[in-house]
Amino acid sequence: MEVEMFTQRTDLTQLNTAVEQIRQTLGSIIVGQKDTIDFLIAGVLADGHVLLEGVPGVAKTLSAKLVAKSIDASFARIQFTPDLMPSDVIGTSVFDPRSASFEYRKGPIFGHIVLVDEINRAPAKTQSALFEVMEERQITVDGHTYLMDEPFMVLATQNPIEQEGTYRLPEAQLDRFLFKIEVKYPTLEEETAILLNQHQYRLDDALNAVKAVLSIEQIKACRAIIKGLHVEPKLIEYVAKITHETRNNKSLYLGASPRASLAMVNGAKAFAAMQGRDFVTPEDIIKVAPPVLSHRIMLSPDKEMEGLTPNDIVAQILQKIEVPR
Repeated sequence: MEVEMFTQRTDLTQLNTAVEQIRQTLGSIIVGQKDTIDFLIAGVLADGHVLLEGVPGVAKTLSAKLVAKSIDASFARIQFTPDLMPSDVIGTSVFDPRSASFEYRKGPIFGHIVLVDEINRAPAKTQSALFEVMEERQITVDGHTYLMDEPFMVLATQNPIEQEGTYRLPEAQLDRFLFKIEVKYPTLEEETAILLNQHQYRLDDALNAVKAVLSIEQIKACRAIIKGLHVEPKLIEYVAKITHETRNNKSLYLGASPRASLAMVNGAKAFAAMQGRDFVTPEDIIKVAPPVLSHRIMLSPDKEMEGLTPNDIVAQILQKIEVPR
């Protein structure tokens, strides 16, 4: 059988250098969590929003802050609470007596990298304030539309749904996140290393030493390169089959939307570029499928009672569909 050879058509040197610098910077402060770091970087490169889920104390917020510090762009942080109002996020019109007119004052959502901490602690009314800006990169207030500066990215953290004092995120909002990353507990060895690092070094000093390695223009250039990466038609069909299977799977009450297919392709392109390739492989798609699909599907009640998770069903789907070669 004749093997098709791929030649490198795109220069990814600058992109790979920046990715490696970010990995080293975050790896010097955060012990373990290599997959979390890679998915965060992929989210930046793929122009997507990222949701980090995990119990308190597993460095979700720290990881998001470090990624933001690695980029030479404006950073804003919003702490979601049960009494937070939509105007606290997007801003509001304030009457100016000097001009006898209303003046719009922008809220904290107007930043390049926006960290929404504990996003599931605010009720649905406040969550709805993020719908338009996350999808269309714009805010509409009092009939006026304000475009967000590029790049724009939401990094959100949340505690697991079963924790007290939290609200379930609307499905429409979950669908707007490119990845949902589940941040696990560290291993015994990793936790020992965390304690040693904290004992020997000051975390504040390490955070202050983090330098930006990507400018706004470089991010725009990297995203343009990634959009142009090669994807074989058979891989496009493979992605469509995976998404289609979620809609016809008896274990699922809700399947994934076409936005999930687009997210898988874009995420796979980002991972391909991070590996120094200008073409996507089936392994890239398999890598991104769980974090792309897990928050976009809903288990049927009987499967939920059996203790299965969305990732279990995604794994079954990936095993069922033949991988193109």
